[in-house]
Amino acid sequence: MLERDEDILQAAEEWKKAGRGVALATVVETWGSAPRPAGSNLVINDEGTFLGSVSGGCVEGAVVTEALDIIASGQPKLLEFGVADETAFEVGLSCGGTIRVFVEKVA
Repeated sequence: MLERDEDILQAAEEWKKAGRGVALATVVETWGSAPRPAGSNLVINDEGTFLGSVSGGCVEGAVVTEALDIIASGQPKLLEFGVADETAFEVGLSCGGTIRVFVEKVA
């Protein structure tokens, strides 16, 4: 995982220049427990390669899957992921929370 946003966005630019389809996922809102703060980014190319982080675990996998569809369709999407306190520990969170992630194709 790259720590600096500049590195993530530079990778997206390089992928675009190389002719790859690219999507940008951004955490836009969080409530309760959230591994990454609002403004965190993940870039994904049309081969499924990704850099950065919007959450981790199963959420990140779901964002990558959605991003591949968004690259193909060009239609942005707002995704919401949440987990109740009772089941949070089972998915690797210390307590329950919700995050919203906006995913868009990079033009």
